[in-house]
Amino acid sequence: METIHEGGCVCGTVRFRAVGKPRRVSLCSCSWCRKRTGSLLGVSVYFDKEKVALPSRQLRSHRLMSDAGRWIKCQFCIHCGSALSWTLEFLPNYRGIAGGAFDDPAFIQPERYVYCQHKPSWLEISEDISRCPVMPNSPGQ
Repeated sequence: METIHEGGCVCGTVRFRAVGKPRRVSLCSCSWCRKRTGSLLGVSVYFDKEKVALPSRQLRSHRLMSDAGRWIKCQFCIHCGSALSWTLEFLPNYRGIAGGAFDDPAFIQPERYVYCQHKPSWLEISEDISRCPVMPNSPGQ
């Protein structure tokens, strides 16, 4: 049986469920992730889109251009504004979920740090996490 990961927004109106092991887990310091989180990096947990249940009636979407010049479609709670989920142009079959939105984020194991060129000097990242100065050109990177 596959593991179920649940979470939600700050106000509790929107709840989601993701099933199984994430397809990728990334840390990112692009300008969008920094502004989306209000922090210096975002934690993005990607699942196959069909493995994510996220009720859309309490969500609003916004589409923008990333630092890499590709579109991002972001979904956020209409009540509290929590950014919960997104789809990236170059990963259309994945659904990204904000790592901090999971009820129990202990399963999250980052494998890459994207836009690491913006990493603050005081932040230490494990040596076993690969680093990408910018967004990789292909999903396999």
